[in-house]
Amino acid sequence: MASINSIGSARLIIREVGKTIVGKDEVLIKVLLAVLAGGHILMEDIPGVGKTTMAVSLSKALGLEYNRVQFTPDVLPSDITGYSIYDRNTGAMNYQKGAVLCNLFLADELNRATSRTQSALLQAMEEGEVTVDNKTYPVPQPFIVIATQNPTGAKGTQMLPDSQMDRFMLRLSMGYPSHDSEIEMIKRRQSGLTLDAVTQVVSRDELLRLRQEVEDVYIKDEMIDYIVRLCARTRADSRILQGASPRASLALTALSKATAWIQGRDYVLPKDVHFIFSDCIEHRLLWEQDPTSNEKAAVMEELFASVKAPAIK
Repeated sequence: MASINSIGSARLIIREVGKTIVGKDEVLIKVLLAVLAGGHILMEDIPGVGKTTMAVSLSKALGLEYNRVQFTPDVLPSDITGYSIYDRNTGAMNYQKGAVLCNLFLADELNRATSRTQSALLQAMEEGEVTVDNKTYPVPQPFIVIATQNPTGAKGTQMLPDSQMDRFMLRLSMGYPSHDSEIEMIKRRQSGLTLDAVTQVVSRDELLRLRQEVEDVYIKDEMIDYIVRLCARTRADSRILQGASPRASLALTALSKATAWIQGRDYVLPKDVHFIFSDCIEHRLLWEQDPTSNEKAAVMEELFASVKAPAIK
C-alpha cells in the first residue's frame, strides 16, 4: 500500500503545479497518473490554455531535466534524436545528444512537424532509446513525453499517425478556464506568481520509487479479465473501424493501478478503470464516421456500461 508520505508527495505535486494552472485539478491528477504509470501524454487543445505552462511546472515539481522543442515543418529528426560529427583529431565520430535525451520532453505542437520528424519520437517513446548511425543510446530514466497538438484543421498541422497516437497513454484537453478561474489566473500573474514559484517536491530517484509502488499495486484476475473485455468491446462495435489495441489494455491496467494507488489503496476496483477509461482509450479508435467530441464521449460511456464489472469492493 502507498505510504502516507507517498500520498502526501502526490498531493504536493498537484499543489505545486496548481500554482500556475488554475481550476484544472482533474487534468493535473490524470497527468500525474500517467507519469506514475510510466506513460506519455498527448495534450490536444487550442493554443493559449496552459499546456506548455503545465509541462514546465510539472518538470520543476518533479525535479526533472527538461527539454522543449517547438515543432515546425523544418525541424529535422536529428534535432530530436541527435547526430554524429567527425572529430578530425581522433578520427572518430562523436555523438551529439538530441533534445529527446532528457527526463521530460515537451513536443510542442507536434502535429506541425513532418511525418518523418514525428516518427523520430517513436523509438524513444516505446523502447526508451534512440539509434543514430547504427548505435543505440538509452534515454535517461524516468522518461516522459508530453506532446501538444492543435485541433485537426488548424493551419499548418497534420494528424498524427495511428501508430503514434497509440503510444500516448492518455489524451487530455485543458479546455477554457471557468470565469472565476480565469480571474484568479490573472490575479496570480499580477501578484507575480509565475513559474518561479513552483518548487521541487520529489527527486528523480523518489519518482522512480513511487512508480515502483504503483507497479506493486495488486490487480485480481477478474479485473484483468474486465479490462480485456472492455477493450474487446471497442473492437466489436459497428461504429468503430479499429478498436483498442493490446497496448491499450496494458495502458489501461497501468493507469488503473495508479488511480488506486493515489487513493491510498493497494488493489484495483472497477471505479478506478472507469475514471481513466475514456481518456486512455478513445484517441486510439478509428471511427466509421466522424462524430463530434460529445458523441464520442457518449459512445464511450455506452461501451463502458455494456460490459459487466466484477463484484469487487
